[in-house]
Amino acid sequence: MIKTVIFDMDGVVVNTEPIGYHANQLLYKSLNINVSDDVYHTFIGNSDKNIIQKLKNLYPIALSQEELLEENYRYFFDAFDTNEDLAMLPGVKDLIVDLYNNGMKLILASSASKRKIEKVFDRFDLHQYFDYKISGEDFEFSKPHPAIFQEAAAKSGFTKEECIIIEDSTNGIKAAKAAGIYCIGYAGEAAMGQDTFLADKVITDFKELNFETIRNIK
Repeated sequence: MIKTVIFDMDGVVVNTEPIGYHANQLLYKSLNINVSDDVYHTFIGNSDKNIIQKLKNLYPIALSQEELLEENYRYFFDAFDTNEDLAMLPGVKDLIVDLYNNGMKLILASSASKRKIEKVFDRFDLHQYFDYKISGEDFEFSKPHPAIFQEAAAKSGFTKEECIIIEDSTNGIKAAKAAGIYCIGYAGEAAMGQDTFLADKVITDFKELNFETIRNIK
């Protein structure tokens, strides 16, 4: 019986990818570099610090890694704070509330920085529902490395067989499978070049899930 649901954030709880894409394009323009969409899509699911490291390895950027990370945050938070249309993905809040009200333990395990996670949780009043919020900035390796999901399962207090993960990105799903945890792949309309074929189950609408269907996943 499933006792813990581990959520990714971007592309699952809220779709900040368009905001991030727009902000990053402005950042890349300021740096006078051209990052193709094919390269950009490989970044999805990685932590901010690992993306910055990849940018430094791929392109001639004079800024230090720390300076580049701060620039990245500056562009992102400006776009986030001024975007009035940002909303949670359809049906996910209802699912979160349903799981919470039925005693399911909820954990966020996102590659996003703690600052981004707090921004999203503040904006959509999510703090009360989650037992833990785990950020990828605390790990040396990003998804598809399984470390963040291994930590989430350990914090749950249950076995990994009693946990499931909801993910949308190729890297995230690979990380879930590498951790040995059942993974539901969310293939929403906003998916940006991501492949969910490795997931144990794929959904296109959060209405396909509720406490009963998740609790009895085998």
